[in-house]
Amino acid sequence: MTIAKRAFGRTGWTVSEIGFGAWAIGGSWGDVGEAEAKDALNAALDAGVSFIDTADVYGDGRSEKIIRDVLKARGGVGPIVATKAGRRLDPHVADGYTKENLTAFVDRSLKNLGLDCLDLVQLHCPPTEVFYRPEVFAALDDLVAAGKLRHYGVSVEKVEEALKAIEYPGVVSVQIIYNMFRQRPAGLFFREAKRRNVAVIVRVPLASGMLTGKMKADTAFSTDDHRAFNRHGEAFDVGETFAGVPYDVALAAVEELRPLVPAGATMAQMALKWILMEEAVSVVIPGAKNRAQAEANVAASALEPLLPEAMEKVRAIYEAKIAPHVHHRW
Repeated sequence: MTIAKRAFGRTGWTVSEIGFGAWAIGGSWGDVGEAEAKDALNAALDAGVSFIDTADVYGDGRSEKIIRDVLKARGGVGPIVATKAGRRLDPHVADGYTKENLTAFVDRSLKNLGLDCLDLVQLHCPPTEVFYRPEVFAALDDLVAAGKLRHYGVSVEKVEEALKAIEYPGVVSVQIIYNMFRQRPAGLFFREAKRRNVAVIVRVPLASGMLTGKMKADTAFSTDDHRAFNRHGEAFDVGETFAGVPYDVALAAVEELRPLVPAGATMAQMALKWILMEEAVSVVIPGAKNRAQAEANVAASALEPLLPEAMEKVRAIYEAKIAPHVHHRW
């Protein structure tokens, strides 16, 4: 199985264009056993994945520790591991983003991951106000100078936040939601990211599984799955769950997308390839709860480019059915 590689902004890193999103192996996606989680991660790494994205709050450190154990057992030169900091704050407010708190979060992630220096730390979807506080980014500069992290970036909810973040010279990457149901980043933000040579990490590529084509009106989710408890933004930003698209609207749009799936591919693979058609994207990070999902995600890299008429149809479906619900919000 071959997986294409892309430059990761101005870091000098080259990473697999499909990475491994490690939220699902931490929590909030239903029950995922530790053995199954490790098997999924090993499958991705065996297939050539060289970028893992996690966070300190995924399973309260469970995701980071599973990654540590897998990489330790494998030995050798490992992948780039990106984690996130900030969501441990309670309340999660801008004033909590102090040098003291960020240092404590970084030290905890260093311990969880069993590392002396973190590859990449991302502010974890902080309040918008944080992006207008230079002292927060100065604190991250200090953590780089102290040798606790190599680089830092941001994870954002809104295009506005992404555009503000990349004004700071130390921000090497932006993680943002971009998929067939969330197309706004492809405008001004992607142009600016390319101009400044900022890496773009794409999360929620399958709209929480909606773009696998497997959801139905009566699909049931376990009570510890965010697709059950966050449909209206009860726990965190609603845009993280089904990309913020109302469930029935999304289901109808998926049926319009279904005829566009290339022969021999799944809808999920088409959805990943659609994202990779955008050259501003450095890496897309689908999650996987088992070996089969991990291998299927990687296989999307080898698909032929989507035809122009398919790309145009996806855009038309978005503009007619989806954009009224999401475009102005994020």
